[in-house]
Amino acid sequence: MAIPAEQSAIQLVGPGKLILNRNKKVHPVGPYQILARVEAVGLCFSDLKLLKQFDHHARKSEVLSGIDKTILPEISSYCPGDLPTVPGHEAVCRIVAVGDKVKRHQKGQRVLVQTDYRWLKTAASNAAFGYNFEGALQQYVLMDERVIIEPGTNESFLIPVPDHLSASAVALVEPWACVECSYAAEERRTLLAGGRLLVVADADHKLTGLADCLALAAPKTITAVCPEDTQAQQIRTSSQGIYHKNINRLPDGAVFDDIIYFGADKNTLDVLNDKLAVAGIMNVVLGGKKIGKPVNVGVGRVHYGGTRWIGTLGHDASESYLLIPATGEIRDSEKVVVIGAAGPMGQMHVIRLVCEDKKNVSVTGTDFDDARLASLEKKARPFAQKNQIQLRLLNPQKQPDSGKYSYFAIMAPIGALVAAAVRNSVPGTLINIFAGIPADVKQELDMDAYITNRCFMFGTSGSRLSDMKRVLQKVIAGRLNTDVSVDAVSGMAGATDGLIAVENRTLSGKIIVYPAMVDMPMITLTELAASHSSVAGKLNNQMWAKQAEEELLRRTHA
Repeated sequence: MAIPAEQSAIQLVGPGKLILNRNKKVHPVGPYQILARVEAVGLCFSDLKLLKQFDHHARKSEVLSGIDKTILPEISSYCPGDLPTVPGHEAVCRIVAVGDKVKRHQKGQRVLVQTDYRWLKTAASNAAFGYNFEGALQQYVLMDERVIIEPGTNESFLIPVPDHLSASAVALVEPWACVECSYAAEERRTLLAGGRLLVVADADHKLTGLADCLALAAPKTITAVCPEDTQAQQIRTSSQGIYHKNINRLPDGAVFDDIIYFGADKNTLDVLNDKLAVAGIMNVVLGGKKIGKPVNVGVGRVHYGGTRWIGTLGHDASESYLLIPATGEIRDSEKVVVIGAAGPMGQMHVIRLVCEDKKNVSVTGTDFDDARLASLEKKARPFAQKNQIQLRLLNPQKQPDSGKYSYFAIMAPIGALVAAAVRNSVPGTLINIFAGIPADVKQELDMDAYITNRCFMFGTSGSRLSDMKRVLQKVIAGRLNTDVSVDAVSGMAGATDGLIAVENRTLSGKIIVYPAMVDMPMITLTELAASHSSVAGKLNNQMWAKQAEEELLRRTHA
């Protein structure tokens, strides 16, 4: 196909301002650049965050490091700040042109896009495809090989995919990979080697186990707040540090990769919460005492900042680290509840859970929307029956659920749900905070119950290249059908209505946009029979399938 000079694209030109530009220029290919024709793109709730925040979004700001800054002006699809951008990051593309200095990619390759350029730092996050680099809600997208090759690993963020898979199935690997990451991401289980350690002790607490922690991983710096000289001496026998008598003497803005607190004072814990660095671990050593009051915990930072809270009822700080799981994966005999299970991401969690090769697992999914629960029932029940997994779906407004669980997967960005999970925990409970609770949100938690039950809350944001490859292999092998997530399809003209549907949560599944179909409105699968009967006839048990996609595109090009 000849490459046109202009194309249709959805452009975000300001906060809340989306336009369908039918005359957007197709960027010419520079020496290091790749032009790809977009086959399909999924709509995501994260697109709404960009829509509302625009230039205030952490990933829409300028790239500050990770690349020679003289390169960025050469990339016409780089659009930081208040420059118009094209959203859309769940994409599959076909490369149609490459520059003469492109080494790793060839014309004709079909590729899945990994969007998260974590080495390209912005002021508060990192660069990303569909944010400060134009995304896939357009017919052709320009990428630069100097951006999409990860330093260190030298891996490309364009993953080759076979031709036999539907475009929708490939595009949906990205959101499924976010789900995969939340279970598969490895947890740190020691002090951070080369990190910043803060040790805080109340009076009459011995620093038991600290030497064992230091023996496994040596921090670069140690800061201690010890009211007793004997406590400071315990640290000096292991390592040199900086000492204070009072927590208020800590420098303003100082943050630490590990905080070990020997004590049980709520006010101290409230202060220490704000001293925890990104990906930091808070270790509360109660020493036989109780806090007695709820603690304000930054639950939003567990998801967006990778912070973790651990603790022990005893005196030994090293015991807490032993309770950290290797990953967030479910275990044999797990009793799981997915809260907000019938939304697009919740459905993916439920389907993944009932497909896991674990013994004696039960899965409960809760949601307030009966229609969405019915949709989830239709999709998930066959997998549960095939794999002999007990599946229960309920609306807690009509059928209150007072059960206790060993695993909570939280899909709604509400801090109170984390507090409820702690209240309803059992020994060894894992709390997967999948929903993006705003990073600045704190929630009062019963940390006595949290530590007594050896709870562990965790969260991940986005996905890694390894997660996408793992999900893609499941799709290729036929072990996962990502197309079960599709609830509606659209052309470019329906993309705005699609985003409104995402915001209003009117659909339980995903919306796939086919940029080649400019004028087609958004159509749910249940509506297909009225306007696209031949496409509806190709559905697989009323679910989206490659044959239906082929028929839809054939009609478009006929």
